[in-house]
Amino acid sequence: MIKGSHAMLEKVGENGLTKITVPLHKELKKGTLMKIIKDSGLAPEEFEQYK
Repeated sequence: MIKGSHAMLEKVGENGLTKITVPLHKELKKGTLMKIIKDSGLAPEEFEQYK
């Protein structure tokens, strides 16, 4: 779902429902990106393979 300038994502996994909000900006600050990665349940190293 998109609301304003943010996308709200949901994922059902082993630990239940995970909700992540992603700003729809051209560039994200490093801290924002790291928070999104952490909230997603991925390790930063795992995220690298999706570049």
